[in-house]
Amino acid sequence: MRVQKHIPVQQAVENVRSGDTIMVGGFGLVGSPLTLIDALTHRDVTDLTIISNNVGETGKGLGILLQQGKLKKAIGSYFTSNREVAQWYNEGKLELELLPQGTFAEAIRAGGAGIGGFYTKTAVGTELAAGKETREIEGETYLLEKPLKADVAFVRAEKADTKGNLVYYKTARNFNPVMASAASYVVAEVDDIVNEGELDPEAIATPHLFVDALVQSRYVLTKEGVVDRGR
Repeated sequence: MRVQKHIPVQQAVENVRSGDTIMVGGFGLVGSPLTLIDALTHRDVTDLTIISNNVGETGKGLGILLQQGKLKKAIGSYFTSNREVAQWYNEGKLELELLPQGTFAEAIRAGGAGIGGFYTKTAVGTELAAGKETREIEGETYLLEKPLKADVAFVRAEKADTKGNLVYYKTARNFNPVMASAASYVVAEVDDIVNEGELDPEAIATPHLFVDALVQSRYVLTKEGVVDRGR
């Protein structure tokens, strides 16, 4: 029996519960699943832990969820894209875990691959190493980093086929493929959905087995910025 993966966006976010950990793709707003984030702003959920490179921008993307007070914690690499993050942190209303970007990406990959942790020299001797295990390997000190996993992942791709195979567009790919491998429930927001067999197999970065649902994106990124094509 064929499973229908293309569903309405409101149905796709129904699996999100208060207290969940959610991975959200994107670098800035590029490759960010803005349609899914917008739908989540209308859900009555709180105490969310967000794993994302950044918390959107002020009043945009994940920044809206921050303003709504839905976030308990953010794990990422570049929080200064949204200055309100520092304000909420300083007021004690948001927990932050800062990871170097390479460590961040590898921790997600490790979560998807079932790896229990990895050693890296990055952040050794800095405040980011506080409380973390270190080990000497061949005369050099390494830091143990644990994997990152999530209850839900919202990813953004350019195209999908009806089975859920995903193709990404240039740098909009960013963290999306690894996040799709590291969550229990994965929703992909895409521009176009084509018939099975229409995608070049060599271009598929995320196989359909990782994708539970597909939603059509309302937004397109242009030189002028993000445009809502639903209006």
